[in-house]
Amino acid sequence: MDNMKAIIASHAGGPEVMTLAHAPEPTCPADKVRVRVEAAGVNFIDTYRRAGVYKVDFPMIPGSEGAGTVIEAGSDVAWATEGNRVSWTSTSASYAEQVIVGRDDCYSVPDAVATDVAAASMLQGLTAHYLATSSFALGEGHTALVHAGAGGVGLLLTQMAVARGARVITTASTEEKAALSRGAGADAVIRYDQFDDLTQELPQAVRDLTDGRGVDVVYDGVGKTTFDASLASLAVRGTMVLFGGASGQVPPFDLQRLNASGSLSITRPSLGHFLSTAEERAWRSGELFGAIAGGTLDVRIGARFPLRDAADAHRALEGRLTTGKVLLVP
Repeated sequence: MDNMKAIIASHAGGPEVMTLAHAPEPTCPADKVRVRVEAAGVNFIDTYRRAGVYKVDFPMIPGSEGAGTVIEAGSDVAWATEGNRVSWTSTSASYAEQVIVGRDDCYSVPDAVATDVAAASMLQGLTAHYLATSSFALGEGHTALVHAGAGGVGLLLTQMAVARGARVITTASTEEKAALSRGAGADAVIRYDQFDDLTQELPQAVRDLTDGRGVDVVYDGVGKTTFDASLASLAVRGTMVLFGGASGQVPPFDLQRLNASGSLSITRPSLGHFLSTAEERAWRSGELFGAIAGGTLDVRIGARFPLRDAADAHRALEGRLTTGKVLLVP
């Protein structure tokens, strides 16, 4: 059996547990395709799995997102052929030169969308789409608070929200990131790095920008450090969408706080539950790729790392040193 290069995480731990090594080329089952990876997305969920926050078996090849070219189609496959460009969002072992992709996670990349842009847009673009359309259906008259406005999801979600007629307030930690967020359409950017007490000062800044009302929805992928401030930033009957925990997981809390704070709602969604049918996958990916191809959605690739430097890519992501999307290039 031929070998390929892949990143191997030997055990749970920091970025240093990942090294470039030779691994057997994957065998293509009858109902799947084997793809040459041209770009793999780097996401916070990869760091959670590597660190042992989410249970996985070690040793493992990290990564779940990417894009590339089909090099072999299984005997039962009629939906893809050799040479097709495809992308995926939840296929294990994507930090490698080759990967096996199944039908339910295989998206055809349109000619008008570059392969690296497809890789950069899958997880965060589809996440932004379900956040804006389903977790809370944004529309005219809504005001949203988007944390990490210059991050991969933040930049895409801001653009989608503005396109749907919503006003967007974002948070950012530097002036460079604030400028990127404004460029994506944010009406206002709050520099939370200048606060001494985030829990008190962020909600006040939000209410100063909303005539004291607060926002209709908070999209929070940061988690532990922003959770209390997010709740306090909501208007009466507002919705908290907690879709990640970049700063750590939110500890258990008293649900009575939602009542006392104005009949608030909270949801903790996950992308997979919003891609549960072929029709839903086609709708979300079609709108995402259509917006990219039409020039109405800009996908920012903030950094590209060679595959061998996956550990450095994780350090940059966890250290909040990146904007937009981080890619690994085999």
